[in-house]
Order: sequence, then structure tokens, then C-alpha cells
Amino acid sequence: MVAAEDSGGFPHRPEPLLVVLLGATASGKSALAVKLAERFRGEVVSCDSVAVYRDLEIGAAKPTAGERARVPHHMLDVVTPDLPYTAGDYARDARICVAEIAGRGRMPILAGGTGLYLRALLLGLFPGPQRSEELRDRLRQRAVHRGSGYLARMLRRLDPVTAALVHPNDTPKLIRAIEVCLSGRIPMSDAWRAGRNPLRGFRILRLGLDPPRSELYARINRRAIAMFQQGLVEETERLITRYGAACRPLQSLGYRQAAALLRRETSQEQAIASTQQGHRNYAKRQGTWFRREPDVHWLAGFGDDPKMESQASAAVERVRG
Repeated sequence: MVAAEDSGGFPHRPEPLLVVLLGATASGKSALAVKLAERFRGEVVSCDSVAVYRDLEIGAAKPTAGERARVPHHMLDVVTPDLPYTAGDYARDARICVAEIAGRGRMPILAGGTGLYLRALLLGLFPGPQRSEELRDRLRQRAVHRGSGYLARMLRRLDPVTAALVHPNDTPKLIRAIEVCLSGRIPMSDAWRAGRNPLRGFRILRLGLDPPRSELYARINRRAIAMFQQGLVEETERLITRYGAACRPLQSLGYRQAAALLRRETSQEQAIASTQQGHRNYAKRQGTWFRREPDVHWLAGFGDDPKMESQASAAVERVRG
């Protein structure tokens, strides 16, 4: 392929390629990211709202030590669990990260399942209203008095589009969405569509993993069992001792159930079953979210399937030129 020339007669250098691997939890994104990074001199950038926290290992399902040793990984263990870390924080840090990787002449490969983080990185964030701690405290108090489903019902009335994308138990995201609706006097879904600052300077190839639903659910179920066998409860206990039971990341799937087990509110069998169901529901929501992503090249299998690796590599080769 002959490079195009710019107005000065010099060959035009194409923008660097950013590969985005998206898909449901347990679909094999990490495994495929490592394979592509090895083949194309790449470095992996995590896009996961739990993996950004230090000391969360088992429940965060971070890439294994072996995977991290094979290729450089970024955006893991960024902050301690007792500190707030928003999608805006992630977008800022991850944009710096992918630019530095490309600047070294290597290929950034974004891999993860947190749709909000991905959207913030690629499309930018809307200019939403400032945080109002008074409003947030009032919403938290109402949620305590009126039950766990109160915030979700409130958001459905204010902004049904955003409500469909936020888990009914994800209190921080529910509160922020309601805050935007009330303080900004505009639904958060409308605010998203206005005034964002998209990522520039990269060609973007989106690769999506879409394995058969029944096989994905079976893998999710096995992984949940493995987490408890590998010491999820003990890890949760250490995290509670160090950071406190109210630490936000400990409300995420797996950790929440392990904490309930430590409080003797449930049995281990029930905790595992609840974790499995929660992750299956999450995978379904991820599928809905990612189907809205534009220009995704879908791969009908798991990321650790050699056929999917071959198809993904061919797609990268075509775009890379």
C-alpha cells in the first residue's frame, strides 16, 4: 500500500490504531487481548471499573500474573478502594495511557466490559452539573427509608433510557443520574448526546466477543464457584478490615455476596448462587449496551478460542494495512 501524500508532498502517516475488545464478562477479552498484544507489539489497557482498584484481585477477575508478565498491562491497581474514581477520572487517565503507548510505536489494545468507562474514553463526557453532597445525602436517606428499589423507580420516572442501563442496586450511578436530571434539568441520556469531547488522533477498531449465551452462562457459573474456592471470602474480609465495610468497590458483584456471608446473612451455597445470577444478569445488560456501539466487528465465540484469535488478527491486519 502506497502512503497518501499531504499538501507538502510528503507521505501522510496514518493515525495510530486503537483496538477495542468489548463483550460480556467471562467472554475471554483478557485472553484475546494478550494474544493480539503479542502478535502486534501491543500493550493492554484495562477498561474495568473494579479492576482499577488495588487489593481487589479475585473478585475483580483481573488478568492473571502470567498474562501480565507476557505483555504490559495498564489501568489496573490505579487507586485504593477507599478513594472515589469516576468515569471521568478513567477517561482522563486512559487517554494519556493510550497516547503514551502509541507514542512508543506500540499498539494500544483496550479490553474490558465497563460500558460507561468505554463511552467516556471514546466519546468524552457531557458537561454535567457539579456534585451536590446535600442532594446526594438526601437521596441516600430516602433510599434507606423507602427501600432499595426507590432510587431505581425514581430514575425510571425521570430518565427511562438511562434507568435501563443502570443496575437497580448500583446506588452511586443511580444517584449521579438522578442528580444530573434534577440539578441539570435534563435527562442524563439527553445530556450524554450534547457537548462531548470525543477521542481524536486514532483509528478505532471495535472487536466484540459474542459467544453462545448458554455457554457463556455456564462459564460464568464456573467462574463464580472458582472465585469462592480461591479465597474470595477471605479477600473480602481483609478488604473490610483495611478499608471498611462501606467501601464502594465492596458493593460490586461477588464482594457484596461474600460480605453477606461474613455477616452470616446467607450460606455459601446461596452466596455463590447469587453471584452467579448477578453476573448472568450483568452479562445480559452488557450485551444490550455494547449492541449500541457503532461499527463493531462481532466474533461468535470466546476470546481464548484459536478461531476467534485468527479472525480478530485478520481484522486487525485489514485495518492496519
